[in-house]
Amino acid sequence: MAKLTRRSATENAANADALLLLSHVQKIISLSADEATLFTSCLESKVVKKRTVLTREGEVCRSSLFVVDGALKSYLYDGQKDEHVVSFALSGWWIADMQSLIYQKPGKLLIESIADSRLLSLSKEKQEMLYKEIPQFERFFRIITEKALVASQQRIINNLTLTAEDRYLHFMEKYPFVLECAPLHNIASYLGMTPEFLSKIRRRITSRAT
Repeated sequence: MAKLTRRSATENAANADALLLLSHVQKIISLSADEATLFTSCLESKVVKKRTVLTREGEVCRSSLFVVDGALKSYLYDGQKDEHVVSFALSGWWIADMQSLIYQKPGKLLIESIADSRLLSLSKEKQEMLYKEIPQFERFFRIITEKALVASQQRIINNLTLTAEDRYLHFMEKYPFVLECAPLHNIASYLGMTPEFLSKIRRRITSRAT
């Protein structure tokens, strides 16, 4: 009975997560009841612990991940095996190695949880099926991709025009949860500075606030 109860609780949580994603989708496109059912049937629920690697370098990215709760990071290693953080994804955000996902070739990015997380996975195969069965999904994912492109462009502009301190202040406003769960060197890497320099900035900000 205990096993059945746990399984029922897990299934109920997965259904609730799928309905949450459905509500996000329906802010952009309208779906009939049958279309909504088809969409949610394409989703795979995942519950992962902090520091779980979900996509590895050299693998083909097969799915997009939607963060229901928690946080993920994408990153890569350079020739000296130094880690470079490319992006963070928080609750309500999608993440994938887009180049690998689109072209179905081995990717360079690793995707890892930086907190205990609940995720929904949508495979490329099922996403392509949705495009055929529910053409509105092409519009949905186009809009999602456009928003990601704008955010990436804004990050480049910030790196070129803002001081290091202003970049960190902007990060504090946008990613408060990441500040709680990500190590300092991850945040420094994302902002394009050394951990030592970021520590100086944090001390300077703290001293002004006291």
